[in-house]
Amino acid sequence: MEENFSMVAKTLFGFEDILEKELLQLGAMDIKKGVRNVSFVGDKGFMYKANLGLRTAIKILKPIHSFNVANEDDLYKKIYAMDWEQYLKPTGSLAVDATIHSDLFSHSLYIAQKTKDAVVDKFRDTSGQRPSVDLKFPDLKINVHIDRRRCTISLDSSGDSLHKRGYRTSTNIAPINEVLAAGLVMLSGWDGQSDFMDPMCGSGTILIEAAMIACNIPPNLMRKEFAFERWQDWDVELFETIEESLLKKTRDFHFKITGYDKAPSAVSKAKENITNAHLGDFIEVKHEDFFKTQKAGERKLHMVFNPPYGERLNIDMEEFYKSIGDTLKQNYPGTDAWLITSNLDALKHVGLRTSKKIPLYNAKLEARFVKYVMYEGSKKAKYQK
Repeated sequence: MEENFSMVAKTLFGFEDILEKELLQLGAMDIKKGVRNVSFVGDKGFMYKANLGLRTAIKILKPIHSFNVANEDDLYKKIYAMDWEQYLKPTGSLAVDATIHSDLFSHSLYIAQKTKDAVVDKFRDTSGQRPSVDLKFPDLKINVHIDRRRCTISLDSSGDSLHKRGYRTSTNIAPINEVLAAGLVMLSGWDGQSDFMDPMCGSGTILIEAAMIACNIPPNLMRKEFAFERWQDWDVELFETIEESLLKKTRDFHFKITGYDKAPSAVSKAKENITNAHLGDFIEVKHEDFFKTQKAGERKLHMVFNPPYGERLNIDMEEFYKSIGDTLKQNYPGTDAWLITSNLDALKHVGLRTSKKIPLYNAKLEARFVKYVMYEGSKKAKYQK
């Protein structure tokens, strides 16, 4: 049996509860929620599974050592003292990144550099050879986290951020991050048991993540590489077994997923990405202006979208957001509509009462994820039934 060890899944602010639930469903042990992260315990196979199967994780880190640190020299000595040969060959390559929340240190790049020096010097002194630095495809990616006086050294098992799923080759200006898109769909409570729409779909990311959730397709199947594939204990047979077990859990989807965009270039990019993700059977994208559309059919509709915030577009935001409210109210009865925006002033002009408001971040922009419930007929009539 593989031995269990502690891991940390990093995520976006506001997604900690969903990530905790994902880890529970995947079979993690000893789950503890933090801020922008959730720690858990599992074996090597579970580490592979977490990287393949978690929708709201950005990285899976494997902590290997933790100590108190007083200054840069102390950091250097303690990292130098570690046994690095169990993780890296003297002829291998490494990269280091650091995050710091401490009044002792001010520059994360300097800490990363100091860590790299300690590892490289240790190899040179013990073997006469030194690993090289490779920022793009290192054999070992080391993460240094300093919180006040406490330093944790971890191995980054993911490599590139897990939002890089591998299906998105075409994007528009400011495309939504795939982890953010998946988290929004999950936060909205969509379970794949109704029709789904993104009326301003851009390059199709929300639609693709919704389809993968509906069909229970692991989000990171299409990634070219995970960092753990370069580790000395890489087990390709175990990885393929885990991959196969996740694929066996996919399910059918019997509703419609539709996307609109009024820019023909966005529509063609969305179609290309949907084809890349092998989800063309589940998603239809149309060249439509949402403000000139109405709901098709009587079935319940679940809507999630990321309208423009006005960061890069020269349009009247107040009028634009008012049109969102008018279109929903007049043309989309029987719809649960969710939207994310960082334009909190424009949001007031939607003119509808929110039934939920969740604080989130889109990149560094403070945002709100809000829900509007469009009843069939009037709300009063609904309660008189």
